[in-house]
Amino acid sequence: MGGKSLITLWGEGCKIPRLSDSRLAGYAHDVRVRVPLTVGIAGARVAAGLSRLVGAGGGTTVPGKVLSSLDPELLDRLAQRLPLGAALVSATNGKTTTAAMAAQILGPRVRLAHNASGANLLSGVTSSLLSAKSPELGLFEVDEAALPEIARRVRPRAVCLGNLFRDQLDRYGELEHVAEGWRSVVQGLDPAAALVVNGDDPQVGDLARERSGSIVFGLDDPRHAVPELLHAADSKWCLRCGRPYEYAAAYVGHLGAYRCPTCGHARPELGVAARGIELRGLDGVDFSLETRGETRPVRLAVPGLYNVYNALGAASLAIALGSKLDDVVAGLERFGAAFGRFERIPIGDKRLLVLLVKNPAGANEAVRTLVAGGPPKLAVLALNDAIADGRDVSWIWDVDWEPLLAGLERVVVTGERAAEMALRCKYGGFSAEAIEVVPQLGAALDRGLELSPTGGELVVLPTYTAMLGLRRIVADRGFVQPYWERAA
Repeated sequence: MGGKSLITLWGEGCKIPRLSDSRLAGYAHDVRVRVPLTVGIAGARVAAGLSRLVGAGGGTTVPGKVLSSLDPELLDRLAQRLPLGAALVSATNGKTTTAAMAAQILGPRVRLAHNASGANLLSGVTSSLLSAKSPELGLFEVDEAALPEIARRVRPRAVCLGNLFRDQLDRYGELEHVAEGWRSVVQGLDPAAALVVNGDDPQVGDLARERSGSIVFGLDDPRHAVPELLHAADSKWCLRCGRPYEYAAAYVGHLGAYRCPTCGHARPELGVAARGIELRGLDGVDFSLETRGETRPVRLAVPGLYNVYNALGAASLAIALGSKLDDVVAGLERFGAAFGRFERIPIGDKRLLVLLVKNPAGANEAVRTLVAGGPPKLAVLALNDAIADGRDVSWIWDVDWEPLLAGLERVVVTGERAAEMALRCKYGGFSAEAIEVVPQLGAALDRGLELSPTGGELVVLPTYTAMLGLRRIVADRGFVQPYWERAA
């Protein structure tokens, strides 16, 4: 490194008031060395601490970016050191929650390297391995587009694939493009690796046909099906012949029991199923977990059918890794919300309920769950268009906001595209006089709390970067632990 130690480089970096991850990594981009793992791990911990001091994103990805720039094979070597290998979780919606549920199941048995903060690109996975103390098993949520490279580098012993919904078209492209990348991952897995897929998603369930012995999970309770597919549903057309699927039950978006009447392509047989589902509003959901002839009741503390899907994915992955069914149930019932996903945060004599929304399918389910649990009278809608959100915000016009708006008396819209969100509410039939446009997140939060009654709960529906921004504001005020510290 030109005679300079890693700590010296970081010391030079601290002369700059605020540093981006890419700027920090830039110190090393033209240097290629084989970093001794003990040095790398120690340096990563120093780098993470210094990153927090200079405001470089909480230190969750910086160590991985810097050290991977020095040693492009660092992730491969770190993964090879894991005695029990690695498990990967990917999905458009729910991968953070599914991985967090799996961590609750597996954590009591093994020491995990887990990217609990949600940093799910190569740098985040590398940083999680660097910061973990003597990990035995790697448990990583992985970005949909990053999965092929990370799977090639990590060589996982198990992969859980949850769903594919239209999301960030400017970055991912159409679903078929991502699905093709996932198919290459499945085809390249080690023969001994386990594959877990959501059979209720046509694109994902079809991957089980690539690999005998795959674990297929899904819902089986037509009482909770919607009468018909929503207009914004994806994967309506048969993968084989292009004709429309027929649904015996549609649960979340296009997820359900489907069959093509023309060629017969249908949902594969479920190996892990949720039956007897009972929704408890915003307090949670109960269901029967059935697999291999065994049945256990499960009581989740998080609501909605999509959290049943998340629980099934986590349960199936844990079973593939050798967990007993009783341990699976105990872990699921210990689980609380992942940050920003139906997370409740006390603020004085009031409380925030934060529900991440980032695409039509996820937003529709958040609305559905809120309305079923007793619609709120006030909501804050926060819309950003940063790269991590997707530059194109036209997806908000495919969300069925109307059932939520029908129960609201006032809405506060905020974020970089607050005006666009306000326009969507107006076109949804909401009174323009009851829409408050407050672009600054902190001011919008204060206004929402001001309008909330004592002892009440303020519902906030933010996109990804807006959620991080709001949570940072709340953490700076001392009401919640910063997510990167909570995940450490």
